[in-house]
Amino acid sequence: MMISLFDQFASSKFMGISLIFIALLVPLFFPNSLPRWTNNRFFTTQSWLINRFVSQLLMPLNMGGHKWALLFTALTLYLISINLLGLLPYTFTPTTQLSMNMGFAVPLWLATVIIGMLNQPTSSLGHLLPEGTPTPLIPVLVIIETISLFIRPLALGVRLTANLTAGHLLIQLISTAVFVLASMMPTVAFLTATVLVLLTLLEVAVAMIQAYVFVLLLSLYLQENI
Repeated sequence: MMISLFDQFASSKFMGISLIFIALLVPLFFPNSLPRWTNNRFFTTQSWLINRFVSQLLMPLNMGGHKWALLFTALTLYLISINLLGLLPYTFTPTTQLSMNMGFAVPLWLATVIIGMLNQPTSSLGHLLPEGTPTPLIPVLVIIETISLFIRPLALGVRLTANLTAGHLLIQLISTAVFVLASMMPTVAFLTATVLVLLTLLEVAVAMIQAYVFVLLLSLYLQENI
């Protein structure tokens, strides 16, 4: 029995092994588009969606940014898989852990910054000081822009964590209400269950949208540095 609503975000252990590692590995065993004579409808639809996603994501980037296409696509599919699997009963959602999301956000954000410093250091440093800034405001603006630069990975990780955590908490609260009201007020319980179904559908959309937003922001950071 859970002592706190937040206990659902604690990774369970089996034989002393944290099950978060299993949750992270499960999406890697999904069927993929191996070479075959013909593709079925599932793989055809999957390929079309991936091609559309890549074309939209890389449209603002120049040819140098197209090298990141495989990484962005794999990261998006991986995050979507983890987020959706976490909505199943008796499962664990690794992306509700801020430490894991920061593990994704910090290295990728740092890679975009390093690329900018290596390829165009003058332009990258120029983002810290907008053109036409009055002289007395230069030190203040440099400090503010530097802080905003280092807040970017934190914003990436916190956004993903907060949205998924809030959705899981709402599902937990409403499902508990349905369980309690079922014996006392069946009509109210039925209406609450309807809300729960709609919220679950909304969470499915949120799980996919947040994965897309995570990668989209990374592509925008990359665009500024190439």
